[in-house]
Amino acid sequence: QVQVAESGGGLVEPGGSLRLSCAASGNINSVYVMGWYRQAPGKERELVASITSAGSTNYADSVKGRFTITRDNAKNTTYLQMNSLKSEDTAVYYCNVDVRIWFRRYGFWGQGTQVTVSS
Repeated sequence: QVQVAESGGGLVEPGGSLRLSCAASGNINSVYVMGWYRQAPGKERELVASITSAGSTNYADSVKGRFTITRDNAKNTTYLQMNSLKSEDTAVYYCNVDVRIWFRRYGFWGQGTQVTVSS
């Protein structure tokens, strides 16, 4: 069984910073794309940032220049460094891990961590 554990969410003031962590564990043969998504009340879940096993990154236009996604392949962990946070960034942030187990591909979601940006 694959587990995805997230941490780092919380309450932060506008302009502040927060670092989210997501670690995947279990009998995983390979980890491909790792990504962060977010969902605000009444809105659809959207991609925030993703990173491939080779280090190629992709960001939503709304977070470019402020957020940075990285990964540690040895630890099957991805990080999302969030700087210059705005109230519009308030949402539940979910980690998604695209893996191979034996001969099949699967996507696993974390339980989500709340990020609230407010003064």
